[in-house]
Parts: sequence; C-alpha cells; structure tokens
Amino acid sequence: MVNVFSFDSYFMLAVTVALLAVKVFAFVSSLLFSTESYRAAGKLTKPAWCAILGLGLACQFLFSPLNFINLAFTIAALVYLADVRPALASLTRR
Repeated sequence: MVNVFSFDSYFMLAVTVALLAVKVFAFVSSLLFSTESYRAAGKLTKPAWCAILGLGLACQFLFSPLNFINLAFTIAALVYLADVRPALASLTRR
C-alpha cells in the first residue's frame, strides 16, 4: 500500500534542500566578488546583496519554504544568480 503522506513529506524535503542549496550558493558567491566589481557592473552594492541573501538564508532556517517571505528571498537569490553574478563574472579576468 502506497502512503501518500510519505511522498508529500519527501517532496517537501527535496524542495527545502534545493532552495537551501540555491541560497547558500548565491550567498557564498556574493561574498567572493569585490566591492568595486559591484560598482563597475552598475548593480546594488556588495553589502546590500550580502544582507539580502544572508537574510534569505536565515529565513530558510526559520520559516517554512513555502512562506511568502521565504519566497521573496528565493526570488532575490534567483535574480542574483541570473543577473548580477554573470555581470560580475564578466568583469573578472580568467
């Protein structure tokens, strides 16, 4: 007999872990770039992005992953990864 509630709990665990991984990656990535890189790319400052992503990471541990506050911080992390991080990475020499 299949337990529907166990599937639901495993799905929520997978969503929580995936969102946590995205937020940790975005936060650590925001710490690695210099303050001048943010200014040169024309984006928000480094302390602003670190504060936004750090608060989002803290909310991940405090609230449910489907909370509206947590959803807003998840969108902020995805915006950082899709827009800010590529702009910062294009400025660095490799």
